[in-house]
Amino acid sequence: MKKFLLIAMLFGVMSAKAQTTIEQEQAAQIAQLQEEVADLKKRGTAWDKITKALPKISGYAQIRYDYKDGDGGSSTFQLRRVRLTFDGNISPKLDYKLQLELTSPKIVDAYFSYKPLAGLKMRVGQYKVPFSIENTDYGPTKLELIDYPLAISYLVGNSDAADKKDGANGRDIGIKLYGDFFNKVLSYDLGLFNGAGINCKDNNKSKDVVARLMVRPVDGLVISGSFLWSEGGKDYITRNRWAAGVCYDKGAWMARSEWIGGKTGSVKSDGMYATAGYRFCKDFMVIARYEQFCFNDDNRKAMTQENYTAGLAWQPVKHFKLQLNYVYEDYIQGKGHNNMMQIQAAAMF
Repeated sequence: MKKFLLIAMLFGVMSAKAQTTIEQEQAAQIAQLQEEVADLKKRGTAWDKITKALPKISGYAQIRYDYKDGDGGSSTFQLRRVRLTFDGNISPKLDYKLQLELTSPKIVDAYFSYKPLAGLKMRVGQYKVPFSIENTDYGPTKLELIDYPLAISYLVGNSDAADKKDGANGRDIGIKLYGDFFNKVLSYDLGLFNGAGINCKDNNKSKDVVARLMVRPVDGLVISGSFLWSEGGKDYITRNRWAAGVCYDKGAWMARSEWIGGKTGSVKSDGMYATAGYRFCKDFMVIARYEQFCFNDDNRKAMTQENYTAGLAWQPVKHFKLQLNYVYEDYIQGKGHNNMMQIQAAAMF
């Protein structure tokens, strides 16, 4: 009996030691695993910091076909735009953007934005001048129709300015203060620009002054007013612009209209457009636009053009969009009219 008890005691001691050894080994393994997990987290954090510091790369390409009848008619394919964009954050309050056009290689946008407060932000570099709703807030991939209205092209894009060295497309080099208040109900832009277009130095000592005020009384509705004062070229030709507009864009319906007036030297011109659209079946949108533009107010009847546009947009996936437009151009000055068909395909990434 004593032998049996002694053997049982020895077995118990050995079992306890074995159990202690197993627990120690398990604890060591757990500690090692915890160290490996912590190391992986450190590596992941370091990699996240690296990836966050890298710029986001995006872009799009637009290919179109135009047919126009009448005198001087045309039938042509065109590689309209190929854009490559790099943007990112240097710090939580400082970001940047670089956008390149590859069809005729040039820098389109290049700027830094500093955002210390919601009501006070600053942007410096080359970018779209904050004038009008459509020019500033509706880029080529967001625009419902293929082309911008005449008033935007001539008076905001400054197509009437002979001293523009490069296609400005409503862009310039300068600095602006901007911000919003009351949860974005009220927004403002106030800028100072060269007035000479993109990718070039100023050609005089004067600077363009641009101001824009936007009010959003209800969700989806924007009311805007803009003003631009400029002295362009070596001859300091006065070039002033005024704009007022309203836009509703929410859910299935959208409607947008603006009046834009201008005076370049002694030549006064003005125009307006009204666009409406309806989205259905998630992928399709039907759009209609009426626009009128007077090239020279001194002979308004002879220098006014009216365009009527009907369009269909199909976007089955996020990264592809197909647009079909019919445009009826009516020249009030008695030069007749033109019919134009446009098809444009866009791929975005």
